[in-house]
Amino acid sequence: MARIGGRPLKERSEAPAFLLPRNDPRAIADPMRGSAWITQQLRQAITEGSLRHGEKLPAERQLAEIFGASRTTVRSALNQLESERLVTRRVGSGTFVNYQPRSPQDDVAELTSPLELIDVRLAVEPHMVRLAVLNSTSRELERLNEALGEMERSSVDSETFTLLDEQFHLCIAECSRNPLMVSLYRQINDVRTHAQWNAMKDKVLTIERIAEYNRQHRTLVEAIQARDVESAVAIVTNHLHYARRQLLGAGANIGSEA
Repeated sequence: MARIGGRPLKERSEAPAFLLPRNDPRAIADPMRGSAWITQQLRQAITEGSLRHGEKLPAERQLAEIFGASRTTVRSALNQLESERLVTRRVGSGTFVNYQPRSPQDDVAELTSPLELIDVRLAVEPHMVRLAVLNSTSRELERLNEALGEMERSSVDSETFTLLDEQFHLCIAECSRNPLMVSLYRQINDVRTHAQWNAMKDKVLTIERIAEYNRQHRTLVEAIQARDVESAVAIVTNHLHYARRQLLGAGANIGSEA
């Protein structure tokens, strides 16, 4: 079954009809319609929020099956969405939603510097990790390992790493099994998409630092799986202090001018 954002589609009550399993009576599949129709269906799902920013779309093969179309037709639709900047496609990683509607929170996101963001993460993530250690299920830990593995296989540039890192830390929030924590972390991820972080990430996220971040991520996952609260909290705290030092070194302390 196709998945979006690491979750089976059948678990998403808001999933649009075209992304339902083929044997569901509400599903839509019309092989007589071409890429323009597929583009329209995906565009509507993205702009209406059924597919959220940063979520991974099913693979081309799965979309072709869902729509009853050829992979060439699906690829053409995805090319159009990419040209509209509604999705981002990464070789070896997949296709991700790249759309955020304007909201009152946008002004806060634009005013928040990368250093201020790290300070908020230092206030939030140690307890988020504590809850993940205490509350995560085996299925949630499996998804966390999948997110980690994808980062380790695909993190070759700052943009790809940032996207996968957002998904990884969101998986930890989901491991907390606290819906408010998940919502709060989505807002943290929203701030990371805005101009100030985009201006900094190429300076901060070198290949060597990406490799070091991933080593830290692996030790964090191992501590969460071992149900070692003290170690997991210490690891994520040190991880964020390391990130803070890199930002300071790159000049992120200049706040809104970064």
